[in-house]
Amino acid sequence: TKRGERMEYGENGYLDFSKLWKLLEKKNLRQQYLINNGIHRNTIYKLKNNGNVTSEVICNLCKILSCQPKDILEYIPNETH
Repeated sequence: TKRGERMEYGENGYLDFSKLWKLLEKKNLRQQYLINNGIHRNTIYKLKNNGNVTSEVICNLCKILSCQPKDILEYIPNETH
């Protein structure tokens, strides 16, 4: 991309949150637990669709679930070069 040009989210790959749902299941928790602990429903939707969320959301999830980012997400590089 040219300098100053905004990159579209996903251009360099994306963060896959599949591990988050597996961790919730392992801890015998439901997504309602996240909502009850301050994660907004719209954010849950974004997480389910591997959408763009802030670092703050990732920090909150780690705090709520007593885990590290590697426990809830994985970087998936873009296939195109």
